[in-house]
Formats: sequence, C-alpha cells, structure tokens
Amino acid sequence: MKPPTAIEIPSELHRALRRARFVAVLTGAGISAESGVATFRDAQTGLWAQFDPRELATPGAFARNPKRVWDWYAWRRERVASVEPNAGHRALVELERQAIEFLLVTQNVDGLHQRAGSQKLVELHGNIARVKCSQEGTIVEEWSAADGEVPRCANCGAFLRPDVVWFEELLPEGALAAAENAARSCEVLLVIGTSAEVYPAAGLPMLAHEHGALVVEINPNETPLSARADYVLRGASGTVLPRFLSAALAP
Repeated sequence: MKPPTAIEIPSELHRALRRARFVAVLTGAGISAESGVATFRDAQTGLWAQFDPRELATPGAFARNPKRVWDWYAWRRERVASVEPNAGHRALVELERQAIEFLLVTQNVDGLHQRAGSQKLVELHGNIARVKCSQEGTIVEEWSAADGEVPRCANCGAFLRPDVVWFEELLPEGALAAAENAARSCEVLLVIGTSAEVYPAAGLPMLAHEHGALVVEINPNETPLSARADYVLRGASGTVLPRFLSAALAP
C-alpha cells in the first residue's frame, strides 16, 4: 500500500476511527518538537554541548556528579516551561473527549499533554516537572536548598532527582502494563512523532497490530514502523491531526 500524504487522508480511515470503540495513541518527541521543545539529544547546546546525554541521564552519572545532573534538568525544565502545547496536543484532547474508550501513552517528559488538557494519560518515561527522592522514590512537591547545592529529601536526607526514566533504568511497571494492555485492546492506534526505535515503546505498535488494531503512523519522517503501519500520514502532527480528526469525528 502506498502511504497517503497528509493531504490524501482516505475516507476509510475516517470511518475506521469513527467506528472504533477504543482508540489508543502513542506519542514521541516529534509532537513536542513542534512546540519548540528540543529533542533529548538536541538539548546538548551551549554549556551542555560538551556532554554526551549518557553522561547526564544515568544513575551512575548522578552518583558521580549529582549537581551536574540536577543543573542540566533544571535548565531543561526552564526551557520546557517557556513553550506551549500546539494544535497536535489540543487535537488529542478533543479525541479523548469524543472517544468511547481512550488512552494516550507518551514517551515525552515535558508535560505538554497535561497542559493541553489530556487526562487519560500514561507517561512511560516520567515527567521532568516532577521531583522524587533518589533513595525512597517518593514524589516531593516542595524543597529548598542553599544556592549551588542539590536539594535533599526532608525525610531521609538523600538527594532529590528528576522523576524521569534514565538510561539503565526500567520503565515504571504500572505504566508499561497499562500501555501494553491498551495496545492489545484498542481497535485503532495512532503513532505520532516517534522514531519507533526506543524499546519497549517501539514494540507497542506491533503488539497492537498482532491483536487486530489498525496502526496509523503520523510523522514527517520515515521510521522503522512506516513499512509495517496500515496507514502513514506524512506530515507534522500539528497540521495533520486537526485536519484528520475534525473530518473523522464530525457529526
């Protein structure tokens, strides 16, 4: 099947989405890049250009130099806070409102889906805005520290860290289980702005396909999933999603 372009959205795809009882969505860095959020590796700029991401996003890196890792994530939090959700994020909020059953699974840690209004959401890789105790794993809402120091847990004294999944760490068990269950149960899976290279998230589309779901990739770039998806809508999600969903969900 020749993948349709963003302009050539087949009517049968509209009908499939309209009929679906359970719609699942998997998003990656591409949807947030349209809001101006640098991808993980593109965040290595300025002062941070000298560091490989693996020097800043592993348990070992944090153990060796907690201040360096804390400062990098604080810088990234500030950058994320300065951008806004885009039309692609908002279109998914509308899809959630209209779907009978829905789950949005994201690999992104920027919180833009929540800020757009998404509620039925699973964060596979955590959220950069949250902070937790590095020892106990409990979420910490407030903290204080002297200038230049990494804040510590008020309960046990361990350093605080961002609530994100680092290299060498497993995904949250509950989040992964919810994502896999959605892949097995949905009738349509939209895969948006993801490279389809980072596992286990990259395995979700094929899991959905094996269980009979229609898999639709929305991405301006070709990925390893492109040749196996049922439909490929080639374009930016902020352009493709509103047009696709407004037509598919129209009364």
